[in-house]
Amino acid sequence: MTTTTIHVGALARVEGEGSLTLTHAGGKITEVAFGIFEPPRFFEAFLRGRRMEEAVDITARICGICPIAYQMSAAQAMERIVGIEVDGVLRDLRRLIYCGEWIESHALHVFMLHLPDFLGYQSAIHMAADHADLVKKALRLKKIGNDVMRIVGGREIHPVNNRVGGFYKAPSRSALTALAGELAWGRAFAEEAVAFLGGLSFPDLTTAYRCVALACDDEYAIDRGRIVGDGGLDIDVADYEAHFAERHVKRSNALHSVTLPDETPYLVGPVARYNLNRAKLSPTARAAAERAGLPERVTNPFMSIVVRGVELLYALEEAERIVAGYRPPKTATIPYEVRAGRGAGCTEAPRGICWHRYDVDADGIITDARIVPPTSQNQLSIEEDLRRFAEPRLGWEKEKLTRGLEQTIRNYDPCISCATHFLDLTIREAP
Repeated sequence: MTTTTIHVGALARVEGEGSLTLTHAGGKITEVAFGIFEPPRFFEAFLRGRRMEEAVDITARICGICPIAYQMSAAQAMERIVGIEVDGVLRDLRRLIYCGEWIESHALHVFMLHLPDFLGYQSAIHMAADHADLVKKALRLKKIGNDVMRIVGGREIHPVNNRVGGFYKAPSRSALTALAGELAWGRAFAEEAVAFLGGLSFPDLTTAYRCVALACDDEYAIDRGRIVGDGGLDIDVADYEAHFAERHVKRSNALHSVTLPDETPYLVGPVARYNLNRAKLSPTARAAAERAGLPERVTNPFMSIVVRGVELLYALEEAERIVAGYRPPKTATIPYEVRAGRGAGCTEAPRGICWHRYDVDADGIITDARIVPPTSQNQLSIEEDLRRFAEPRLGWEKEKLTRGLEQTIRNYDPCISCATHFLDLTIREAP
């Protein structure tokens, strides 16, 4: 067997560590193994024996980029157990802080992590030498998202104001209206950015994804909804385990998610949301998508950078709308009584659906927990994209192929640490 190895000490511009092995024979790839070797973090085990109220703060520590996704999914699961629903002004605040997370996460990925690939730079720092104004505006945009999270959540990283039933304290109207000017600036910049992103050159790759996302009747789903998908899937979040499963594979510390009963990969995240919910975007966001050349259904994963730009614009619009109409609630928390039960919650992290399920006893103690993060759900789709990208390009020089494969992975903005739940690339030619 002839083995060609391309070694990259760490995959740049993603969160976490992983490896990739490609095996090919006769010009055909026979194996793609995208391995996640970051150590398991055992959050589900940590949660057992803790009070149900603690899940919101404990799960936030799973990720520093998207803690709101974990907090909101955990809170919703517990609220189902105790029989309450957060709505009205409190729900608006939850959607607002979630918009803040989308803004800061999408701005970071689009401009700092992914755009350098398209413009031919090693990093955002190198890109800044020629595009200083763009980088400064991107940093300003990310700060807007961080400010939303800080004002509503108490701090930017791992917010402390979220809780089962709502919030510990509602922000003042003046604190939120102080954001109005920056949100308006961010919306205008995001609209320009979508047009710029649509003008990029995208590598040729087409994938027939099975998309899965949340959906709501009256809005682009972010913080709640039913789980829908291609092929007519439309289920309550509590029924997730009847339609999806996680499988352990030896090469990875992240479980691989598949659909049931056919055990096939599926896609979550911006492209899946857009493909399933495009009609629910605001008129401004839809118009921006059309001007940028996005089709009604995106099948090229490299165009995910444009979809993230559209979602960034939408999140800024939503944040503006909520801030403009905000009046502090009379109480920041809906009261409830602890009781035994099982509850599931699911929200749309920037990278895709984040699903939680908890069992709680009569004293409010968590007896079992299950968390399915977006990146582990996407892992098999990532492998399929890598296969499709690499096979017609096996004749490329190693460094060029490695860069292309890294860019393919970055299409997903993978949070590998979340999934444990770089790139060392080995290419083997079978005899």
